[in-house]
Amino acid sequence: MLKNGIVSAVATVLLFCSCEQAVCADSGAEGGKKMELKVTSSAFAEGGLIPSQYTCDGADVSPPLRWDAVPKGAKSIALISDDPDAPMGTWVHWVLFNLPPDTVELAEDVPPDETFPNGAVQGTNDFGRIGYGGPCPPAGTHRYFFKIYALDTVIDLPPGARKQQLLKAMDGHILAQGQLIGKYKRMK
Repeated sequence: MLKNGIVSAVATVLLFCSCEQAVCADSGAEGGKKMELKVTSSAFAEGGLIPSQYTCDGADVSPPLRWDAVPKGAKSIALISDDPDAPMGTWVHWVLFNLPPDTVELAEDVPPDETFPNGAVQGTNDFGRIGYGGPCPPAGTHRYFFKIYALDTVIDLPPGARKQQLLKAMDGHILAQGQLIGKYKRMK
């Protein structure tokens, strides 16, 4: 489902919720298989169009995201958002890691801070900035993947880390993962 091994303030802006489901999974790997997390957004549906406020044509703020409760063995959550349809190869829009393991939601407009009071850390996107950089395709309709990973470790990387560094640090530590895909075409 994920290609090429794909896998990035004010505390009130990040909305952290505890596991509200009846039972969180006991293990991320059942028979060696990773659990699947369901990722959703109140801003757009799976495969739907991303509203312009979350893009370079609008306010360029991060969309609200929500996912299932993670396995009990999780020590942190990571997020990578990228565009595999970019003309020069996959373009990274957001790298965020070390979210607390009971986090199941991010509010809209996560600020571009390097670190947060809860220990979360943001990496550098391919625009050369810390935090989120919204869709801004040069031509045509592109797909944007918002990938969530439940990890059995806390990532030892500094603020500003790049996607490839995070992927390497996550290797062998993913208990569960899921993604939400949105699409965007610029208004011209």
